[in-house]
Amino acid sequence: MAKKKKRKNQKAKIIFSAAAVAVLAAAAGAGVWFYTTQMAGSREDALKEYMACIEAGDYETMYGFLSESAKETVTQEDFITRNQNIYEGIEASDIQLDISEDQEKSQPLSYRVTMNTIAGEYTYDNSTVFEKEDGEWHIDWDDSMIFPQLGSTDKVSVESVGAQRGSIYDRNGQLLAGQGTVPYIGLVPGKMEVQPEETIKTLAELLGMSQEDINAQLNASWVQPDSFVPLKKMTQEQLDAPWMGADGTGTGATLQDKLLECKGVLISETDSRVYPYGESTSHLLGYVQQISAEELEERKDQGYDEQSVIGKTGLEKLYEDRLKEQDGYRISIKDAEGNEKEALAVKTAENGEDIHLTIDIRWQQSVYEAYQEDESCSVVMNPYTGEVLALVSTPSYNGMDFVLGMSQEQWDSLNNDPAQPMYNRVRETWAPGSSFKPVTGAIGLTTGKLAADQDLGASGLEWQKDSSWGSYQVTTLHTYSGAANLKNALIYSDNIYFAKAALQIGADTFTEQLDKLGFNQDIPFDIGMTSSAYSNAGTIDSEIQLADSGYGQGQMLVNPLHLSCIYSAFFNEGNMIAPYLEYQEGKESSYWIENAFSAEAAQTLYDDMREVVSDPNGTGHGAAAVTGATLAGKTGTAEIKASQDDETGTELGWFAVYNADASAADTCLMLTMVEDVKGRGGSGYVVGKDAEIWNQMLGDLS
Repeated sequence: MAKKKKRKNQKAKIIFSAAAVAVLAAAAGAGVWFYTTQMAGSREDALKEYMACIEAGDYETMYGFLSESAKETVTQEDFITRNQNIYEGIEASDIQLDISEDQEKSQPLSYRVTMNTIAGEYTYDNSTVFEKEDGEWHIDWDDSMIFPQLGSTDKVSVESVGAQRGSIYDRNGQLLAGQGTVPYIGLVPGKMEVQPEETIKTLAELLGMSQEDINAQLNASWVQPDSFVPLKKMTQEQLDAPWMGADGTGTGATLQDKLLECKGVLISETDSRVYPYGESTSHLLGYVQQISAEELEERKDQGYDEQSVIGKTGLEKLYEDRLKEQDGYRISIKDAEGNEKEALAVKTAENGEDIHLTIDIRWQQSVYEAYQEDESCSVVMNPYTGEVLALVSTPSYNGMDFVLGMSQEQWDSLNNDPAQPMYNRVRETWAPGSSFKPVTGAIGLTTGKLAADQDLGASGLEWQKDSSWGSYQVTTLHTYSGAANLKNALIYSDNIYFAKAALQIGADTFTEQLDKLGFNQDIPFDIGMTSSAYSNAGTIDSEIQLADSGYGQGQMLVNPLHLSCIYSAFFNEGNMIAPYLEYQEGKESSYWIENAFSAEAAQTLYDDMREVVSDPNGTGHGAAAVTGATLAGKTGTAEIKASQDDETGTELGWFAVYNADASAADTCLMLTMVEDVKGRGGSGYVVGKDAEIWNQMLGDLS
């Protein structure tokens, strides 16, 4: 048999004679299946009981139904082996037997059998000769009893027809995850040195394997002198990596060069799931690995087996049911020479579904490369359509390490890295700092609690409402001579203005509007995101907390994708776009939240944020040097510390930036958060990095 699996015994799904039912019931009460030819009061009963043995896996009892003349042609051992191999090899189950009534006893008994197999349902008609011996009916068995077309020298073949897992592409058809090949490093024993110990020791060092594992592979029973003995799959990038000497200095050689210096080493290729863009897409795509016992138990009826691979994280897991391929099977009868006589059942192989994303790999890579050394997350989207062009979390890992097999040392290194490369920051919530100020401003304008030209008064660098705040002061970094209105407060990122604005709006109105904007709600997106929240307790219960919330501090925590969606309302007359990830030609955009802000408020904020970049005093002015576009946006620096007096805390740097002069189809809103920017320029660090990205992308997209 080409394929053989162990199956659990299943209860037969056929109708038994009354006598058979009584005996079987008694046997079941004893916890066993038991058959005897004494139950066979008619040919029909004998056939039913014989067929029931197939699903019960009781081939020894089946042999007892054979006539004496049949037993002379086949031994019990051969009978059991042949029947077991065939029925279990095709995974026969749910056997249904249909016997037409009023058949002449002088003629062979005709019947129809329907069964489920690994290749689907199979039905056949057959007839069997019975002999009466000692008052009981016995089967004059030969191989045609299994299948009518089966001869004594024929074999039943089960062939697997492979299918491919679906691929994942970006919006422009670039492969992000799919079928490919990877180098396979191995040894040809006959080409090794007579005393190969030194070679094996060197290989173990080069491949990160133990000498014991290499020797175990070489000593496998199937290995011949000219065999290719596979040792380890790698990526070409790994093979091309410079090889460092024992003193840590470069040798001028690559890992591949060092491997090929070892006699007997051969580098071949093998099929594999591949991720061409490596670390830049790993948090987004995830990876596949061989299915676990627990997963197999959960999905045992969904076409998986012990050799299946399954999505473990990311989109590979999210879209598993669509990406999963279904192998085909062909059950056929072949003669002694291996020629096919007849196909019994065929299940067509079905490739997994290909999925196209809205992601633009150019944005994805550019953002990753700029921030790969930082602890950061970024969202790039078209605010008019909701298409997500990039979702980046840094630092990252390489999904191919999981696909090809990861050593314990690699796994420990990933998990013990303080930068947490396995941590997907884009799914989490963060203190937004001043990047939240446009939201407060839009809430004030929408509710009529704030006027854009209202001067809330200059207060220097420190301010508190009154003495009831004790020693607590709201602080800001810049003073300015103009009016303390909305535009200037955005340009200079004035914390005091937005603290006053929040107090003027009031806690009830402020939280009511935040709830309207999707706080404490699930974000409607394929990938699960942590919900944004404005308070640990669900309410803002003090003036200080309300004031701090107005400029994105206090207990305010916002998911980057959610904040991007809120910003999208500034482009859409106050309506928040619904983000989406799967590309569909001609798809019409839809709104997540309509009338999140008034149209007038949205336009005011959209225009004022142009000044944040264009005005020489603006906190985002570093992006004004980008050529080929007029950028606008808002910076933010969120302080993370235990108290106002804490000087050991860190800072998160934010920048939300968009090309204000582009058409709707070409508009991109990019929002980035970088951890630990204290002492590195705060949000200015992010502005500088983003300017580099925009310069690169505007050149690539032109």
